[in-house]
Amino acid sequence: MDAMTPQTRRTLEFVLDNLVWFMLLAVLVVFSAFVPNYFQPGIFANIIEASSVLGVMSIGLALVVIAGHMDLSVESVAALSAMAVGILFCSAGIGIGVDLQPEWLAVPVSLFIALGVGAAVGLLNGFLIVRWKVNAFIVTLASYIWVRGLVLALSGGRSAQDLAPAIRWFGTQRLGIDLPGFTFTVPLTAWLAILCFVVFSFIMAKTPFGRHLMMIGGNETATFRAGIKVNKLLIISFVMAGAIAGLAGWLLSIRTSGATANLGTGLLFNAFAAVVIGGVSLKGGVGALPGVYAGVLLLSSINTAINLMGLPATSTQVIHGLLVLAAVLLDTFKQTLRQKLA
Repeated sequence: MDAMTPQTRRTLEFVLDNLVWFMLLAVLVVFSAFVPNYFQPGIFANIIEASSVLGVMSIGLALVVIAGHMDLSVESVAALSAMAVGILFCSAGIGIGVDLQPEWLAVPVSLFIALGVGAAVGLLNGFLIVRWKVNAFIVTLASYIWVRGLVLALSGGRSAQDLAPAIRWFGTQRLGIDLPGFTFTVPLTAWLAILCFVVFSFIMAKTPFGRHLMMIGGNETATFRAGIKVNKLLIISFVMAGAIAGLAGWLLSIRTSGATANLGTGLLFNAFAAVVIGGVSLKGGVGALPGVYAGVLLLSSINTAINLMGLPATSTQVIHGLLVLAAVLLDTFKQTLRQKLA
């Protein structure tokens, strides 16, 4: 390592930082070559569309993990937010069908409610973890359980159906390129997910909040001694994670035109897979949101290939599990290599 030139060192660091993008490119090339009907604009559009909910949820989870903590509640928070929107703005099932005038008000009001529900749970998590010094794993695991229980209690095991037309409209509109012989369009919900990644990538890379959050994950004690308000930033990160999970729940309610008691089950594990595969270290202080988005796209690409090949659904879990294991081992290797490069 001592004989390595500066250019070689920079190249190696670039590859380490962007390894997930190379993995995604390799997967797309292999699947396009060997999976029938994979290489076409419609399939790639479906991959992006299928990544929207998981992608948004992964953003909030990544913020907390980068800060050196963990949030197991994001899946249940998304379900609770979706149920709140469903009960208020659905007209069938357990929905009470709130009628706002003009009708388009249902979109921002429902979004505000979903964000508020998520932020409230995130604030409770952050307060217990930061102020009362309770272990983040225990607090958020408890929230994962009681919030899902609250969803069941509110719904009584029933579903809310027939979401308000204005909100459904948001989920049916598509933007992109639509030319004779070539169509590549994705829903507004997918564009919203991409916008979230762009905004939060900027926040994490270019603002003091993002840099300080990274510092906290790297060394919380040293960051505190540097005069940075660690407790305040950690609480904000949990509130943001909750609010972003609420946004994911809002998108889920749009996708299903309502809400069910088991909505979003299993998303937590996929979100963790995307975050780890995307290069965020579970030790904290390392990671970038563009890599997380690549991890989400990688999982979605694999799921799409499995469906096209007609493989059993259990294959998805096996592959995701192996990918997470490989990502954790790779993270350990990268940390060791970076220490040698330093």
